[in-house]
Amino acid sequence: MKDLNYELYDIVEMKKPHPCASHSKLFQIVRLGADLKIQCQGCGNIILIPRDTFNTKFKKVIEHKDSISFTSK
Repeated sequence: MKDLNYELYDIVEMKKPHPCASHSKLFQIVRLGADLKIQCQGCGNIILIPRDTFNTKFKKVIEHKDSISFTSK
């Protein structure tokens, strides 16, 4: 069984590329829940995918987004 440690705003690699012009396998997780929203890093399209389907098509985490910093003025 593979390690499914992904979090919000992580960059993940999928098994198959997105069918856009860039054919990118890299996606950023935009929303977590029963369904996941992932954004193609090539074209910027957002895809809504069920968690079960994502878990089968997920390959590995490329980059963890540990903390998000907000600037206040």
